[in-house]
Amino acid sequence: MERTFIAIKPDGVQRKLVGEVIRRFEAKGFTLIGLKLVKVSQTLAENHYAIHRDRPFFNSLITFITSSPVVAMVWEGEGVVAAARKIIGATNPLNAELGTIRGDFGVSVGRNLIHGSDAIPTAQQEISLWFQEEELVNWQPSLTSWLYE
Repeated sequence: MERTFIAIKPDGVQRKLVGEVIRRFEAKGFTLIGLKLVKVSQTLAENHYAIHRDRPFFNSLITFITSSPVVAMVWEGEGVVAAARKIIGATNPLNAELGTIRGDFGVSVGRNLIHGSDAIPTAQQEISLWFQEEELVNWQPSLTSWLYE
């Protein structure tokens, strides 16, 4: 089973969309194995967005992600990385399809509600950055046999 990292950003938390985001991932059949509300430190923010360090918007990303709590999650399931990207929608909410989180609730790129890993290696790196292994719960929901052959 794949794992992916999902973070509900400060705007999603402030707009009280946490339950809606979780509902969509649960309805798809994915298993929540890690969940926490985090006040993101400067160091964690800089490590998470390290790929953007040389871009002009880097400092505003750091300021935003550290401005209010973030809900950090790890989801598990077959094809969860690619499926999560579809559930989330395009980075720019104006280009995101209706029915996606960003398409339904997003307004602008700078306030696009949610982050999701873009590939399995990225997911592994982000999960290890945000979670200790002992914070993840390995379990199998009773409905698993109704989802997978």
